[in-house]
Amino acid sequence: MDWYRQLDKQIADYLPDLKVVCEEPMSRHTSFRIGGPARRMAFPERGEQLVLLLSFAESCGARPLVIGNGTNLLAPDQGVDRLVVNTSGMASMALGPEPQTVTAEAGVSLARLADYACRQGLAGLEFAHGIPGTLGGAVCMNAGAYDGEMKQVVKQVTLLLPEEGIRTVSGAEMEFGYRRSLLTDRPEAVVLSAVLQLEAGEPEKIRETMRALMARRKASQPLEYPSAGSTFKRPVGQFAGTLIDQCGLKGFTVGGAQVSPKHAGFVINTGGATCADVLAVMEQVRQRVLEETGVRLEPEVKLIES
Repeated sequence: MDWYRQLDKQIADYLPDLKVVCEEPMSRHTSFRIGGPARRMAFPERGEQLVLLLSFAESCGARPLVIGNGTNLLAPDQGVDRLVVNTSGMASMALGPEPQTVTAEAGVSLARLADYACRQGLAGLEFAHGIPGTLGGAVCMNAGAYDGEMKQVVKQVTLLLPEEGIRTVSGAEMEFGYRRSLLTDRPEAVVLSAVLQLEAGEPEKIRETMRALMARRKASQPLEYPSAGSTFKRPVGQFAGTLIDQCGLKGFTVGGAQVSPKHAGFVINTGGATCADVLAVMEQVRQRVLEETGVRLEPEVKLIES
């Protein structure tokens, strides 16, 4: 029996209230707006559902892929023969358990989380307000912007580890680095929730900082087009966008994919771009930058395996 038929039966028997969609286009769930259908896409709303679902997936050979808002992902044009688990419904957050902390589930968007902290008079997440991802993905890749990063605020993380079950680790144990964490080399691990350590602040000052950072973002980044944010990681001591610009690649286009004329660090979908288009642009950019500067750019965007 096909893995997805086995999974359908287990879900019907044990998780009848779980929303599952067949052949759901990945283009609806990635910020690039690119990608063919996922064989199955599930939308858990509670951690218990997620844990049970992933145990079923393992027994069926479903190769689960856990996503949030899909803001750092490039999905293949042919789709994925996998179970995609969309955690955007796992979005609760609350103060505590200690003073000046907030506990939030993995599917909470960073924008909502920063706004919630602001309303509670808690500072420290201003940098995250304009990052278009969820807490789970942000923790996995130590997301950051404007001199802030998740490493600065993560106090502890609750993970689901296939071999160990549910485990809570400290921020120090997460081994945060530039766009990486303990989870970078453990893609099978899943963030369930995190506790963030913030500090007291005045809501209006916090809000003003967030407005200022958003204005900077809008002025410098091509937010009007679908993209996955920064396409390449920052080389040591340099900036990917600057190197790409110096190589005369602003506006370089393949199909519907283009190096943004506004910010060379972004590859954008100008309309109808395919995964193949984006990969072709990325490869040409990497080759040209390597030839002309000797710097080997490393992708920040993650290509989903089909």
